[in-house]
Amino acid sequence: LDVGCGPGRHAVELGRRGHRVHGIDISGTFIDLATASALSEGLAGRVTFERLDARTMDLPPVFDAAVCLCHGAFGLMDHLSHDLEVLAGLASALKPGGRFALSAFSAYFVVKYHSGAEFDADRGVASEMTEIRDAAGVAKEAQLRTGCFTPRELRLMCRQVGLSVDSIFSVEPGAYGRAPAGVESPEFLVLGHRW
Repeated sequence: LDVGCGPGRHAVELGRRGHRVHGIDISGTFIDLATASALSEGLAGRVTFERLDARTMDLPPVFDAAVCLCHGAFGLMDHLSHDLEVLAGLASALKPGGRFALSAFSAYFVVKYHSGAEFDADRGVASEMTEIRDAAGVAKEAQLRTGCFTPRELRLMCRQVGLSVDSIFSVEPGAYGRAPAGVESPEFLVLGHRW
């Protein structure tokens, strides 16, 4: 299961490697792009996509593994309760013992290094202005709000929804490794399993 799959980058790559993958995303445009990508790779039936809000997903516990990477759903919500809803949905879709991988922005890194962003310490949210483009390439300025977490918070949140954390690593976006959790990397990678 790829939660917050976006245009299908991870799901399609996993499909290329022989895995059956189902991706969900709230954006119909992303689902269309992901579906087209899977079809162009000859992965129809092996890699599927569905427009679904990760906060309200109610999938049966049939998945051996789930990923929520590059902040496709987790950490992009306005309220911590929404992030818990995403985690709870991910947990309930896993078979008992099913594995998960989750990336989250590091509160430590944002406070120490992220210039240009305002950090709301009470809510754990960094806010900054960014530029987005529509399908025609027209640019528009938008406010980006991102939830930022500590390893302790991530462990507590996972435990609350029935997930056990096996390890947390400090990582760079798109360059995952096994560096111990620290303050020098912008993201944490959480690996674990459903009880």
